[in-house]
Amino acid sequence: MAVTPLSWQELESLCKYRVDTINGPTNSQARLRLFGGSENDVRVTLYRDHHAWCPYCQKIWLWLEEKRIPYRVQKVTMFCYGKKENWYKRKVPSGMLPALELDGKLITESDNILIALERVFGPLQWGMLDPQVLPLRQLERLLFRAWCLWLCYPTSSTTEEQRNRQQFIDIVNKVESTLGETPGPYFLPEFSTADVVFVPYVERMNASLYYYKGYSLREENPRLGAWFDALETRSTYRGTQSDFHTHAHDLPPQMGGCWSNNEPQTLLNQKRVDHGPWLGLPDVTYPEPETSRQEALYRILKHHPSLIRVNPAPAELFDRALRCALTYLITGEICPPPLGSDAALRYLRDRISVPRDMSIYAAKRLREALETTAALVGDKQGVPIPLEHRRDQDPANFVKVPF
Repeated sequence: MAVTPLSWQELESLCKYRVDTINGPTNSQARLRLFGGSENDVRVTLYRDHHAWCPYCQKIWLWLEEKRIPYRVQKVTMFCYGKKENWYKRKVPSGMLPALELDGKLITESDNILIALERVFGPLQWGMLDPQVLPLRQLERLLFRAWCLWLCYPTSSTTEEQRNRQQFIDIVNKVESTLGETPGPYFLPEFSTADVVFVPYVERMNASLYYYKGYSLREENPRLGAWFDALETRSTYRGTQSDFHTHAHDLPPQMGGCWSNNEPQTLLNQKRVDHGPWLGLPDVTYPEPETSRQEALYRILKHHPSLIRVNPAPAELFDRALRCALTYLITGEICPPPLGSDAALRYLRDRISVPRDMSIYAAKRLREALETTAALVGDKQGVPIPLEHRRDQDPANFVKVPF
C-alpha cells in the first residue's frame, strides 16, 4: 500500500544511529582521533582529501588507525574536485596530498611519511625498509604498472588488449604465489606495513577491472580473495573501504581515462554497478551491519539542505522525492514520489561516495532506496557523471556541514 512521505521531523525521530568519530571505529568524518587518549597526546596532523578517496592518503590513514596513533585531520580539496584551498597551498605549494605534520615538522610523499612515522612510533610489525617488505613494495609497483597499462591506454586491436591483460595476470600470479608463502592470508605472517602498501591500489584494481574489463580480481584469484576477506575483518580497513561505484567513476579523471573493452561481461558488470542490484557485488563480503539503513538516514538528515540545493531539480520537487525514498529506506513501505523526480533521485544515487558519505553497506541500501523510488515514476537518468573532472562533487557546496 502506498504511503505519503514522512516529514523531516518524523524521519529524525526514527533515526537512532550515532557514531563516536573521535574514539569509535575508523570513519571518514573524523577531524580528531584519540583512541581513548587525551588531546595532549596528539603529535600528528594528517592532511588528506575531503573526498576520502586519495589512495596515498588512505595508506597513511590506515596505518595511523592500525597503530592507534592520536592525530588530527585537516581536509583538503583534490584538484579534480574543485579549487585547492589557499591556506594549504601556502603550506604545501605543490598542493600534493597527503601531507603530515609530526611534532610540527611537515612531511610530504606517502612513503616518506610512513618512514618518518615508523622512526617515532615504531613499525607496523615490519617497516618500510625491512628486508622482507622491500621486495613486496617492488612487487606492488610492478602490479600497479601492469594495471595502468591495461586500464588506462586504448588499444588498437584485440591482440594488444589480450597482451595487456595477460601481462597483468602474469603479475597477479606472482602476487598469488607470494601470498601463498605465508600460513595466513596476509603478505607476511601478520598484518603489517606490507599489506598497507598494497591496499589502496589493489582495492582500485578490483573495482576498475570489474567495471572496465569484465575481470573480477577478487573472485578469480583465491589468495587475493582471502586477503580481501581478512582485511574486512578489521574495523580499520572497513572504515577506509570504498565500493565499486565510487572507484569506477572517480578513477577516469584521476588516471587520465579508463578504457572499457566493451565485452559482454563488461557491459553486464557496468549495468550492475550503475543500476543495481548492488548487494552481492564482489566489492564487499563481510555481513551487512544491522545499522546500515540507519546510517544512511543519519547522513542524509545531516546534509539534506545542501543535497536539495545542489540537485538540478526544483527544490520542492526533490525535497518530497527524497523524503519518499527515505520513507521506503527506513520503513520498507512504497512511497510514490512526484512525477518528474526520477532523474533527480538518480542524480543523487550516482553521487553517493564511499566512504566519504557513509560506509559501503549504507551506500548500497541508500542507492537501492533511491532507485526503487525513482522507478515508480520513470526511467530518466540524472545528469551524467563527468569524465574529465568531478567538480559535481566540489566540497565547497557542503562547506557549512563538510562531509
